[in-house]
Amino acid sequence: MLPRGRPRALGATALLLLLLLFGFFLFREDLECERHERGGSGAFPCVLTPRIPLDGRPRGAAALDGDPQVDHRGHNRSDCVPPRPLPPKCELLHVAIVCAGHKSSRDVITLVKSMLFYRKNPLHLHLVTDAVARNILETLFHTWMVPAVWVSFYDADELKPQVSWIPNKHYSGLYGLMKLVLPGALPPDLARVVVLDTDITFASDIAELWALFAHFSDQQAIGLVENQSNWYLGNLWRNHKPWPALGRGFNTGVILLQLDRLRQAGWEQMWRLTATQELLTLPATSLADQDIFNAVIKGHPGLVHPLPCVWNVQLSDHTLAERCYLEAADIKVIHWNSPKKLRVKNKHVEFFRTLHLTFLEYDGNLLRRELFGCPSPLPPEAEQLQQALAQLDEEDACLAFRQQQLTVHRVHITFLPHEPPPPRPHDITLVAQLSMDRLQVLEALCRHWPGPMSLALYLTDAEAQQFLRFVEASAVLSARKDVAYHVVYREGPLYPINQIRNVALAQALTPYVFLSDIDFLPAHSLYDYLRASIEQLRLGGGRKAALVVPAFETLHYHFRFPSSKAELLALLDAGALYTFRYHEWPRGHAPTDYARWREAQAPYRVQWAADYEPYVVVPRDCPRYDPRFVGFGWNKVAHIVELDAQEYELLVLPEAFAIHLPHTPSLDISRFRSSTTYRDCLQALKEEFHQDLSRRYGAAALKYLTALRQP
Repeated sequence: MLPRGRPRALGATALLLLLLLFGFFLFREDLECERHERGGSGAFPCVLTPRIPLDGRPRGAAALDGDPQVDHRGHNRSDCVPPRPLPPKCELLHVAIVCAGHKSSRDVITLVKSMLFYRKNPLHLHLVTDAVARNILETLFHTWMVPAVWVSFYDADELKPQVSWIPNKHYSGLYGLMKLVLPGALPPDLARVVVLDTDITFASDIAELWALFAHFSDQQAIGLVENQSNWYLGNLWRNHKPWPALGRGFNTGVILLQLDRLRQAGWEQMWRLTATQELLTLPATSLADQDIFNAVIKGHPGLVHPLPCVWNVQLSDHTLAERCYLEAADIKVIHWNSPKKLRVKNKHVEFFRTLHLTFLEYDGNLLRRELFGCPSPLPPEAEQLQQALAQLDEEDACLAFRQQQLTVHRVHITFLPHEPPPPRPHDITLVAQLSMDRLQVLEALCRHWPGPMSLALYLTDAEAQQFLRFVEASAVLSARKDVAYHVVYREGPLYPINQIRNVALAQALTPYVFLSDIDFLPAHSLYDYLRASIEQLRLGGGRKAALVVPAFETLHYHFRFPSSKAELLALLDAGALYTFRYHEWPRGHAPTDYARWREAQAPYRVQWAADYEPYVVVPRDCPRYDPRFVGFGWNKVAHIVELDAQEYELLVLPEAFAIHLPHTPSLDISRFRSSTTYRDCLQALKEEFHQDLSRRYGAAALKYLTALRQP
């Protein structure tokens, strides 16, 4: 429910335990630190900053080579220092991230979750993206509606020419070089920005990091943490020749950029000249922008302000990060900068992995909270929804239905890598929705339907990660790049079936769509047959038609799927198949006229009738499903009414069929059967739907109202 989500006990409890562990270590050290200072007139509570002296520099080679500062207990820690002042509570903090592709988009969401969890300030995210990532993240943030968060997008394709001349061996490709051009790409009036890699997890308030800008000298313009490996020392293997750097160099996973100073210093000319000179003797960059940043700093050491190492604890293959901190709870930012990511080796990796996975599966709805003591403006759409929610009657027996209709669900489109199908004039996308308990049908569906699919899944954040692993473990599913999966994140007690369908329908890219349900397996030949039928019926010339695919069902979990209409009729006559819902809801499909279909050799037209809900093929720009229908009942019926009201012909195809597979009843159908209130609320929704039809279609809508009142 917007704007605040309801807690999810499991995720919140896990995160609370982690935070208590953080607090225990920090509180213990702070108490001992404060006891050192008691008794003096200038006593102050101290902040533990492991291995970081007062000048802000990490201990460098001394610390990482085993000669850290040691206190009276033999622990590696710094002296007590006054706490660094945080920025004003409501100061807007700016964060820049380069993101491209499907996986990087998922990584950004986890990073943003960790930032939002700890943050106390408004945030402005500056996202440099390719077209794929922009499409995903624009939809996600639009539907997330987090208070006091603004997002700006910058086209990575426009920036590519500025770095495409640089040979780069890093797996990030051209996108790994784009942080170099941020001073010119970001708005000219933006003076400061925190720049982050996508493989970052926060364990502290980003305002503490922003506060380190105050420690820059007048000449310093780049804040970086020392590289926590020997990469730039050039001794990792024989003939290892890295780019030049100061000592161990610096890691660019977390950067503080004083943009105004870089522009004044001629940053663009500076890095271009340096890269050009180094590439005369080096074949390419190995670590993308990091190599060029370090080469520039080598020639202009006054530019850099070393940051405390806990703000970028680097879990790379050859990391020395364990020498940076005393306790795992001291860490502020975890950087998964090894290609192995969560599989990297470190003595505290289980602790780090648990924290990362907690945010990965954390319910993002809980992060819609307003900032305490700070103005938290909502997006205009969120304000309108707040007003609509405030107008609901708390005594209404159908309040849950009203609230579910108004709920804005977070939507993550193309959750997995997807390759759009090549344009074809009569191509068809199968559109359906599902929840976690229907994943097992996906492989069979992929075998039956070789064409593109757009599937929307209603999942929690944790279930989304289970789904990801499910697909990666399936050779059938992982091979199908023409199947687009869209996650609609779960919120509210009722199943928003038509909202989920609309997400899948909106993301279909072909001229036509087959509006199906996930429990149906289409005939093996149906995809090709439908495309041929569209061409033969010449539907592309402005003719409005809905092609009906007759629906059947089996009560057996294992049966031989018919390869033709003749085989299907034989199974039907033998009692192994039935027309769909013949025993429970014959009105739903009776107008298809199965007796006529048995003998039909050509498509035939049928008339709309009350409660008709066939599965149809329609143009992609067809009317959307009515979102007021949540849970069980009338969700497809209302859509067919809308098609008929807009004068779509209903044409039954003689060789088409799909078969429904048995499954356990859904929670919502159980509620419908057991609750009089549920059925009364559904009836109220029907009446409201017909009132809206009357307003839009006038006298033409009278037949629907008359049909509704028939027993």
